[in-house]
Amino acid sequence: MIAPGRVLRTVAGTLELGGEPWLMGVLNATPDSFSDGGEHQTLAARMQRARSLLEGGARIIDIGGESGVTNRPAVTPAEEVRRVVPLIEQVAGELGALVSVDTYKPEVARAAIAAGASILNDVSGLRDPRLADVCAETGAGLVLMHTRAAPKQKLLDSSLDGRVVADVEAFLRERIELACARGVEFEQLLLDPGPDFGKTPAQTVQALRALPSLHELGRPLLLAVSRKDFVGAITGRAPRERLAGTLAAVAHGVRCGAHLLRVHDVAETADFLAVQAALGGARELDPALRLADELRREQG
Repeated sequence: MIAPGRVLRTVAGTLELGGEPWLMGVLNATPDSFSDGGEHQTLAARMQRARSLLEGGARIIDIGGESGVTNRPAVTPAEEVRRVVPLIEQVAGELGALVSVDTYKPEVARAAIAAGASILNDVSGLRDPRLADVCAETGAGLVLMHTRAAPKQKLLDSSLDGRVVADVEAFLRERIELACARGVEFEQLLLDPGPDFGKTPAQTVQALRALPSLHELGRPLLLAVSRKDFVGAITGRAPRERLAGTLAAVAHGVRCGAHLLRVHDVAETADFLAVQAALGGARELDPALRLADELRREQG
């Protein structure tokens, strides 16, 4: 299905979503991310990574200052601010990019928005309602994600087997009501079914199979499947070896009408989407299109 048209209000203005999905590039400002192991350790290296993501086709840069790995303690809000604010200032200012901040801490959210972030990507499921207050006061977009696990906590609850789909929908409905009751406008909200968060691989797959039903909630859908554990469990691959599995999950998300795709491998995902759109008839090709000579064969 084609992603239905949705309006998303953010600090940076109103975004018109629908049709072809937007790509959200992952930019970690952490030393211990599960997916890149702290590959980009300096501000200069992270800025180069941001440029690469934008050149590859990202329309939003999602910056996070705390790893989601559960075998290490949470960092303090002050440390998280130290990690993300200088990067947000440069990515939003120097590069002019639309920035979301991946945090569940109100102090970090407020500092990040002041630095130039336009969207708050809360992976806690609005566990702290003060996050909604920040968005109500600033006009930032707010991602509401399904999870029954506290931040930095691993939770694999077998009682969700067979009922995870109903739980995702009920949870997101309740969180929409909570956010709006705190003053957030309905059009500021995005929804994320929370792959891997508080879910076994099989439960994640069940939730993603039912993704189309979440369109009934009337908000844009964010699909964050890149390099996730469920892909690794299915394929037997480590995080950096999960591109093929990730693209299969992306294809499913596009078929289900996802509005935004949060990915690490932006250029590869953009190529995948371009070929898929051409073959599916969603994108017409110029009859004069030809392959450039320098791309015909590998040199050396």
